[in-house]
Amino acid sequence: MACKSSELHLVLIPMFCSGHQIPMMDTGHRMLLAQHGVTVTIVITPLNTIRIRDIIDNDIDFGSRIRLRFPCIKASSPKRCENIDALPSRLLSTNFVDAIVHINVQMEKNVFTVFYSGERAKNKILKICDAFGANRYPFSEDHGKQAVMISEVSGKISDLKSTIDAGKLHQDHLLQTIGDQFEQWNLKVKKEKLIHHTLNMLSLDVTKKCFVAEAWSPVFAKKQIQEALQRASVDSNSQVGAILQVLHTRELPPTYFRTKKFTAAFQEIVDAYGVAKYQEANPGVYTIVTFPFLFAVMFGDWGHGICLLLATLILIVREKKLSSQKLGDITEMTFGGRYVILMMSLFSIYAGFIYNECFSVALDLFGPSAYACRDLSCRDAYSIGLIKVRDTYPFGVDPAWHGSRTELPFLNSLKMKMSILLGVAQMNLGIILSYCNATFFGNCLNIWFQFIPQMIFLNSLFGYLSLLIILKWFTGSQADLYHVMIYMFLSPTDELGDNQLFQGQKTVQHVLLLLALVSVPWMLLPKPFLLKRQHENRQRGQSYTPVQVTDDTLHSEANHSHGHGHGHEEFEFGEVFVHQLIHTIEFVLGAVSNTASYLRLWALSLAHSQLSTVFYEKIRQHSHPGCWHHYLYICNRGVLLIMETLSAFLHALRLHWVEFQNKFYEGDGYKLYSFSFALIHDEDD
Repeated sequence: MACKSSELHLVLIPMFCSGHQIPMMDTGHRMLLAQHGVTVTIVITPLNTIRIRDIIDNDIDFGSRIRLRFPCIKASSPKRCENIDALPSRLLSTNFVDAIVHINVQMEKNVFTVFYSGERAKNKILKICDAFGANRYPFSEDHGKQAVMISEVSGKISDLKSTIDAGKLHQDHLLQTIGDQFEQWNLKVKKEKLIHHTLNMLSLDVTKKCFVAEAWSPVFAKKQIQEALQRASVDSNSQVGAILQVLHTRELPPTYFRTKKFTAAFQEIVDAYGVAKYQEANPGVYTIVTFPFLFAVMFGDWGHGICLLLATLILIVREKKLSSQKLGDITEMTFGGRYVILMMSLFSIYAGFIYNECFSVALDLFGPSAYACRDLSCRDAYSIGLIKVRDTYPFGVDPAWHGSRTELPFLNSLKMKMSILLGVAQMNLGIILSYCNATFFGNCLNIWFQFIPQMIFLNSLFGYLSLLIILKWFTGSQADLYHVMIYMFLSPTDELGDNQLFQGQKTVQHVLLLLALVSVPWMLLPKPFLLKRQHENRQRGQSYTPVQVTDDTLHSEANHSHGHGHGHEEFEFGEVFVHQLIHTIEFVLGAVSNTASYLRLWALSLAHSQLSTVFYEKIRQHSHPGCWHHYLYICNRGVLLIMETLSAFLHALRLHWVEFQNKFYEGDGYKLYSFSFALIHDEDD
């Protein structure tokens, strides 16, 4: 009797990673090709089947597949991550392994109910079931036993269902509890993490068995820190109290400004340019007034200002509610600068009263106009067509100028000259602040060879121009100031003629021109040579004298060495001279370009006024009375309000960063970041 050889059954259970699955599938494929009659079974998950589909589909006789469900959710693993290569982070490897452990083999099987008659048929059926590995479940012929069996199975099913329902209910309750307390737990963990991160910065003194921390703190907070350390010692029942000792150092301290919710946004505007060096003059103090004022010069319309004020008041009234909510990027930025916008709106209302503009319409708020027409029709009249019949309009621009043909030339001249006056005044303020910095840090070189020549150069040219503008307004002269300033350089010896505003003007111009020319080499040449001599004196030891060490002297030395950078470093005269040359050229050219840059006040103000007028006239011409007319008017005003607000804001920002702060502000310091749990919310944002 021939003996039939047993068949080889190969079961492949690859690991869930590409480096193991593909080689194993290739091994099974080779065995199928080398030996016929081999049965290959693959145990794999659905998504991993896609990766080896090409190998399986290329061989018809590859074998059967057992697909397993991968319990991602049960193991808190990301969905559709059934392969370790698909994990977004290696930190989830533990969850991935837990998911593999919880895999339950789920196979699709067919259920058959077999009815047979006789023992012979029964034996054949049993052999067939054994051959195919089928499970057999006997069913009694006795109806009583059948009822008992059905009852037992139904009871087991009911018990399992009750257990599953109870488990789900407990799971939902547990997840609900976790969800309610998750924010508290998360905040507590972050606080603990921040505390331990700070403690890791401390150094351990092995001999004294204590931690030593070196940190910066504001001078005014010294008493508060001592009280906090004492409370911590008492609360922790520590046998050894904390010791606070002030250390003297030559390192440059960080900068810290105490701000409130009103001043914080203005300080952020300055810090966006650069953080002030320790004890350097803070331009944020002046920005509180100058920034909204320059904005209002460009935005001046008290109707638009009131709209801006109402929108800002809504943010201020609801600030407690809004501060606790998650806002969008633009809304968050607007809410953070609500007090800046408040000041901008108030100054815009003030400037609007001066310009006498309310949505491009002039109103007689402070009395009747001082001018009247010579004839019945002023349509073609210029300024000579108007006669003064009353006292001067008490506040702002006379409403008679609006709507006349001379409105544009008159407002052009007024706003252009006003822009120059404001620009020269702010640049002089910046140079004066540079003198304050130099005086505070004891830098005499910057006083004699930076502040003085810069003041002379700026005011010899543009200070003189500002004086001519004021004299022309007071005297009512028709002098051409363009001609005066141009020929002051091109032909200083020519007679002024009708452009002369006061006696001796020609001599004054000669003196101012000479001073402007002398101030340029004054800024350029002496300072590098004096710095070189100071360095040589320090090298010889001639500049060292015994001084009493105090906090003020240490701060002064730290700031001085940080500001110049030549204390113990090698002195490069060529580098210093080139730096001074660049600084001189930058100031000379900047004095001209910065003054011209302030003309944007005139340009933006004129553009805002004319654009508002065009919108108003076009709506009146092409709209019909009714709701649609009012809706269109509101939409146009809304677009104009938003567009012009952003434009004027950016230009005011440019004037402060470039034209004002570059006269004195170095901005090369760094902020003091104190330990505070408020930093957790900042990191989340």
